[in-house]
Amino acid sequence: MASITLGGNPIHTSGELPKVGSKLADFKLVKNDLSTASLADFAGSRLVLNIFPSIDTGTCATSVRKFNESASKLENTKVLCISRDLPFAQKRFCGAEGLENVVNLSDFQEGSFGKNNGLEIVDGVLAGLHSRSIIVADENGTVLYTEQVPEIANEPNYEAAIAVL
Repeated sequence: MASITLGGNPIHTSGELPKVGSKLADFKLVKNDLSTASLADFAGSRLVLNIFPSIDTGTCATSVRKFNESASKLENTKVLCISRDLPFAQKRFCGAEGLENVVNLSDFQEGSFGKNNGLEIVDGVLAGLHSRSIIVADENGTVLYTEQVPEIANEPNYEAAIAVL
């Protein structure tokens, strides 16, 4: 269990992020068209998993915009934006913003992605949502970098995440 903060108040997650050097766990997440995506769908691509509580907050929206900009400059790299938001909200946001270099994936059905990766918030007003986290993996699914942002309202370290690629 990791301890993070929301507005300076302690909250906790369901576990710890995957260790650098480990393999990404398979997942089943919902795409904007309501079909299912799994890790196998991204085989052979480097991945930046931009994980956040909700697309409808300022910091989460900023992280999607910034990774969208970075993604367009990286070869063989996909940015997966993962939250418990409904796919409709994710699609609406990216459509309104003109963001085309990220893949939105929703964990709304079971929250299993958050639970399996130790980043589900287990207490406080955001219980059940995902903590703001970054996981970067190479084309073989090996974890190269992780960050669980200690204060949910803060942005992740974009430069560090991109630098490992």
